[in-house]
Amino acid sequence: MSYPGYPPSDGYPAFPGYPPTGQESVYPPAGQYTYPAVPGGYPPAGGGTYPAAPPSAGFPGAGYPAPGGYPGAPQAGGMPPYPGGAGFGVPPAGPGFGGYPQPPAQNYAGGGPAQIPGFPGGQAPSPMPGPPAAMVQGTQGTIRAAADFDAGRDAEILRKAMKGFGTDEQAIIDVVANRSNDQRQKIKAAFKTMYGKDLIKDLKSELSGNVEELILALFMPSTYYDAWSLRHAMKGAGTQESVLIEILCTRTNQEIREIVNCYKSEFGRDIEQDIRADTSGHFERLLISMCQGNRDENQTVDYQKAQEDAQRLYQAGEGRLGTDESCFNMVLATRSFPQLKATVEAYSRIANRDLLSSIDREFSGNVERGLKTIVQCALNRPAFFAERLYHSMKGAGTDDSTLIRIVVTRSEIDLVQIKQMFTQMYQKTLATMIASDTSGDYRRLLLAIVGQ
Repeated sequence: MSYPGYPPSDGYPAFPGYPPTGQESVYPPAGQYTYPAVPGGYPPAGGGTYPAAPPSAGFPGAGYPAPGGYPGAPQAGGMPPYPGGAGFGVPPAGPGFGGYPQPPAQNYAGGGPAQIPGFPGGQAPSPMPGPPAAMVQGTQGTIRAAADFDAGRDAEILRKAMKGFGTDEQAIIDVVANRSNDQRQKIKAAFKTMYGKDLIKDLKSELSGNVEELILALFMPSTYYDAWSLRHAMKGAGTQESVLIEILCTRTNQEIREIVNCYKSEFGRDIEQDIRADTSGHFERLLISMCQGNRDENQTVDYQKAQEDAQRLYQAGEGRLGTDESCFNMVLATRSFPQLKATVEAYSRIANRDLLSSIDREFSGNVERGLKTIVQCALNRPAFFAERLYHSMKGAGTDDSTLIRIVVTRSEIDLVQIKQMFTQMYQKTLATMIASDTSGDYRRLLLAIVGQ
């Protein structure tokens, strides 16, 4: 696949501070965050009702839902103690998840309880469809394709903004922040057709610093931007492992395969060979697994398999002396995200400890961060990216490349949900934190993308 205007020789500049250094995402301490309140009560609006209560021998709190709603429904400010420590439909607030924010629980429907050893009373919900793909991948971006789009008109606006003495940055911002990535590619092609000039080169000559990096990222095709980010994370001395984890452990199968092909066609390199050259051990194996783009994407959750996988993970870690790392790699690299979520729930019942805590105890360094990222995405992908954004701006200085990369890559996927999780997790809006950490045209463009 070839991307016009992106020959490696022309190249994007080696942005100052890119790749980021020392800004590894730190998983929030257990219990730091509470279950987000659900607007309109529980279950979520339109989510239907809870099924009739299972037999008292099988699940604690038999008889719910109680008249008037689910007992102990979440209230603003946090989630109440989880009845009995195990059960039906609602993730534990404490053990089992380490306090990681959860999306609203999905209703269980259809079928009677299946007999599975290890579940309370030997019973568990029957296999059923898991959360819809939209919930797993995110459902809404802050940038949508503009209506009445005219690539030629936009190209003319950008030409006027850069022509003559000085640059009209606001005119550039108004165009690029309100067009989809596909529309930006059409603007780029129209610009060359109309003026015989390369839009990217013109933008690079007119802009500088972080606003240049941000605008050039917006004009890169999304697959190319991921491939470019991975190349620069491994290029030269040192490796930015956090970038490799962030991209390879969170993308869909199709996205991974397109990234791998683009990496080969645009940079003339094999991504697996570069990973092997820049990483080692169990971390290398995890990334190679991710590069295959072969994760199961069946959205149906098999609770029997979840129980078996949870037992397998326990026996590979907490239940033995030493750690069978390959077992963790196999389960976390192959199971669908809804299936992994069910496995995490089953694991907490078996081990009396959440899986993230066990990974903390059994692993260290980059492989620990990679495995945690997969689990966090299974539990709540927008919360993972919200956490990454927070740590890119927390404390002295700003990790601008991480901030730019996440805002750009999620702007058409799930940035709306990321903003919501950011507010719930940190009691401040993403826009507020961006405004306090950035300035000038860079701030204006970021805020235009994020939306108020």
